[in-house]
Amino acid sequence: MTEEGEEEPEAEEEEEQAESTEGAEEAEVDEEAEEISEKEEEEKVVEEVVEAEEEVVAPVEEEEAKPPAREEKVEEEEIVEERIYTVPLGKAWIMPPNKRAPRAMRMIKSFITKHMKLEARREGEGEETEEPKKLVISNGVNERVWRRGIEKPPRKIRVRAAKDKEGNVTVYLAEGD
Repeated sequence: MTEEGEEEPEAEEEEEQAESTEGAEEAEVDEEAEEISEKEEEEKVVEEVVEAEEEVVAPVEEEEAKPPAREEKVEEEEIVEERIYTVPLGKAWIMPPNKRAPRAMRMIKSFITKHMKLEARREGEGEETEEPKKLVISNGVNERVWRRGIEKPPRKIRVRAAKDKEGNVTVYLAEGD
């Protein structure tokens, strides 16, 4: 029996090893399948999150885009008169170098006031009940005049002057410039 008993445990051990290797192979295959399925699930979750973010972001962009369009329409409706002028600024170069760009800005203001028939403000008159008409120069025009510094303003500049129904004039750069 001892021989048979010894053979039996060895046979049992071999069977257990065979089962364990088969189980290990099956476990490896199962682990790989689980890893693949986990990766697929993660990808699906990531895709869903990205889609959800896109859905959330898209309406916000549309809402942000809508108000400026409305403002532009309002501005277009209010404009009564619009003209394009080439304002000569050569006489600004008569001034000392450190006063040329400010002189050019004053020249633009006086030119637009004259040509758009913007009434100058007078304190002595009895028209104090009416709001005085305003001249607004856009940031683009200011930057164009000051681009090369205080000493070298441009010799001339093309501007678009728009008068609204209240009589206020706004000066913009001409579209080609």
